[in-house]
Amino acid sequence: MADVHTKKQRSYNMSRIRSKNTKPEMIVRSWLHKQGYRFRLHDKTLPGKPDIVLKKYKTVIFVHGCFWHGHKNCKYYVVPKTRTKWWLDKINGNITRDKKAQRKLKKLGWKVINVWGCGVKKEKYVNKIRKFI
Repeated sequence: MADVHTKKQRSYNMSRIRSKNTKPEMIVRSWLHKQGYRFRLHDKTLPGKPDIVLKKYKTVIFVHGCFWHGHKNCKYYVVPKTRTKWWLDKINGNITRDKKAQRKLKKLGWKVINVWGCGVKKEKYVNKIRKFI
């Protein structure tokens, strides 16, 4: 099946996708700030450059997009019909890299919280964060 967009339009659409300061990430950050937590963003010195670092609690938060990080059994994770192998390799690479970074962080004594984009919409992240801090 052919793509519904031209190559130029698809390229433009993909260029608009951000890796930092995404809407779900901003919602989680806003909630944390309202609760009085202070944090750092995208700390390059830690494995995986966590989205949010709560140093005082030795806790990091990764806010994952359901599609890009392969959220199993989620309606937002749908494998594209075109270039399926390429997409699966890309997403599986992200999953592998996430697991590796989380293992390293845990080895260094950090608590790791994964928040999914779909969970932000339903505010499921609140209980997850409260459990760790």
